[in-house]
Amino acid sequence: MGMSRMRGFTLAVAACVLMLVASTIVRADPVPAGGQSEHVRVIGFSGLGGRYGAFKMALNRAANGRWYLYMGHSFDLGWSILDVTDPANPKLVKFIPFDGPKDWITSQVTVHDNLMITSLDRRKPADGPDMIFWDISDPVNPKEITRWGTGNRGAHRNSYPGGKYAYLSTSYPGFRNKILVIVDVSDPTNPKEVGKWWQPGQKEGETATGPINGFHGPANISPDGKMLTTGYMPDVINLDISEPAQPKLIGKLQITPPFASVGAQSLHTTLPLWDRKLVYVSSEAMDERCRDNGMNFAGLIDNSDPTRPRLISVFPTPVPPKKAPYKNFCEKGGRFGPHNTNQEIHNSAVQQPGNLIYVAYFNAGLRIFDISDPQLPREVGYFIPPERPGSAEHAGAHASPINWSEEVAVDARGNIYLNDDKWGTFVLRFTGKVPEKQLTRSAAK
Repeated sequence: MGMSRMRGFTLAVAACVLMLVASTIVRADPVPAGGQSEHVRVIGFSGLGGRYGAFKMALNRAANGRWYLYMGHSFDLGWSILDVTDPANPKLVKFIPFDGPKDWITSQVTVHDNLMITSLDRRKPADGPDMIFWDISDPVNPKEITRWGTGNRGAHRNSYPGGKYAYLSTSYPGFRNKILVIVDVSDPTNPKEVGKWWQPGQKEGETATGPINGFHGPANISPDGKMLTTGYMPDVINLDISEPAQPKLIGKLQITPPFASVGAQSLHTTLPLWDRKLVYVSSEAMDERCRDNGMNFAGLIDNSDPTRPRLISVFPTPVPPKKAPYKNFCEKGGRFGPHNTNQEIHNSAVQQPGNLIYVAYFNAGLRIFDISDPQLPREVGYFIPPERPGSAEHAGAHASPINWSEEVAVDARGNIYLNDDKWGTFVLRFTGKVPEKQLTRSAAK
């Protein structure tokens, strides 16, 4: 073979190899155009194979060196696994379908080490298990270990911070609405109830002194494992759990009224900043166009004295972008108010709280707040996904005619994951100045 023919043959082979390699590369989904932002940049996106409407997210930095995002779903029965090792190219690894009734919900998930707990919630009362325990030692092939629980309303936002105990928000025979249940999961094939706690009036036969709305979850456990802090309608509560079989109330702060009373969601999210003895707390907007029976809010609590937690600030109300066709987000339509922040901080894959608080804010998208002065929180960035006219409205409590963002998670590398109910998962980066963390006066004492 002549030199020129050899060169041509070599180039042809190289071209074929390149074409073969290119054909095996999974291309990232294109980022939807038209989003609005300030000090936030979109770096990646996944349409989740058309199953947009993903909900609670749990990060996992697996032993194989890869990063995974496990997600529940509001409108599809099952759970998605997203490989986010390269955050600019998130890849849908798998969707795990659930074989239950169509009016059940699989929106919640919590992860630590090789144990994942997923909730089985109900739109209507029905007998069945409340959650599934999974072995995720093979991170892309979760193996079901067991199903647990006997309530008829299912479970919601559970928390497993690792170790011996999981802390559940679950229905329970003989009680009204969901209560806190502590479970020993040291043998995940045979979870055992250890203790429980409830608000007065939840147990059948007890006299109720106010609205009976139950426990939304999740529970937050102090680094020494002795105190539990959470929202439990109508209060933010601190419990002594040094004896898990007998949780005892340390102190509480009533939040609603005066803030909106919308059931267990009135105290949707609590996030203790343990080193500063602060607690982030927020409600969940339930009715559209700000028609709830009170103000929805996000704020900070001084928890330096756990017997007497006190509200010290309320976050500023997000303002629409310039030239928006609505003067405020209530006018925009859909729900407006906080929903969730970056949680699961017991997990080393999750960014630990600093002076930035990330809040999924329904129709206002993602809002980022600087709390370096906890008595004067201020907004320092936002991202609002573009509208998607004509997209499916879905069904159920989380359906909306317009876009909204409900869930946010931030990994230890600083990548922000925002779930939008009509697009999928956006991967973002904050581009503003990150404030230095400072101790509050109360924490410094």
